[in-house]
Amino acid sequence: MKADHRHELKTNELAEWIANLPQWAKENQTTIIGVTAVIVAAAGIYFWRFYRKDVVSAERQLRLTGISNQLAIGKMQVLQAQSEGRDLSFILLQPAENLKAFAQEARDDQMAAFALIKRAEALRSELHYRRGPASEQDLVVQINQAKASYAEALERAASNPSLKAAAKFGLGLCEEELGNFDQARQIYQDIASNPDFEGTVATASAKYRLSTMADYRTKVVFKPAPEPQAADVFKLPAEGPREVRTRTRPAEANLPAEANLPIGIQPVPEGPNTVPLVPDKPTVKP
Repeated sequence: MKADHRHELKTNELAEWIANLPQWAKENQTTIIGVTAVIVAAAGIYFWRFYRKDVVSAERQLRLTGISNQLAIGKMQVLQAQSEGRDLSFILLQPAENLKAFAQEARDDQMAAFALIKRAEALRSELHYRRGPASEQDLVVQINQAKASYAEALERAASNPSLKAAAKFGLGLCEEELGNFDQARQIYQDIASNPDFEGTVATASAKYRLSTMADYRTKVVFKPAPEPQAADVFKLPAEGPREVRTRTRPAEANLPAEANLPIGIQPVPEGPNTVPLVPDKPTVKP
């Protein structure tokens, strides 16, 4: 069959299909509507998931950043209160609870791991920022809560070496605070020797901790400073001996001592034949 003949046949078939299209559409109207609805629904689902992935994820990141800043601001408030003689360390427990709730709701494992690490940091900070020493019971309970938070973060951050190393380093700090220095040393050595953690902040921190751990084995307790009394604040300094100063006119400052004597009373050199000089008496005319 020649090419021009085949082209003519195809043209005739297309023209015939176009001519019969209205009739075919009318006969298959229900099928066309159903297929169109499925396509529109699929497109809507696709764009909705794309929207959630970008917009909702950005909103969650902003929320996590806000809670983390809440922790940093809380530390500053606690330090300010300490300078005024007040203990506000308990306010750090609120960001810890918010971070825990965020981690439970988060679908992104990396964001959840970060929230869990910050929660453990808040729990540990509350103990360190107390104005007085924490009791042994409070220390054990709260550090164990921080350890559980670090351990969960370690599981959820399996694909992120930086977060994984940070969670592992936090576990080492918890062991130190519980007095388990051998376990802490082993954790730091594992971090420092793991090639997957090379270049992370936790690796540098673990190496430094290993070099200075001996300094932390001795427990040091600082005596709290006495609180200033109101009477001491307004107490004036004790008065000492007063210095009496005489004022000299500038014109007399460089004159000899004799020049400062009254007229007619001038010093006379002493000698065996010295006759004191007496001022002349005024002459009275009759």
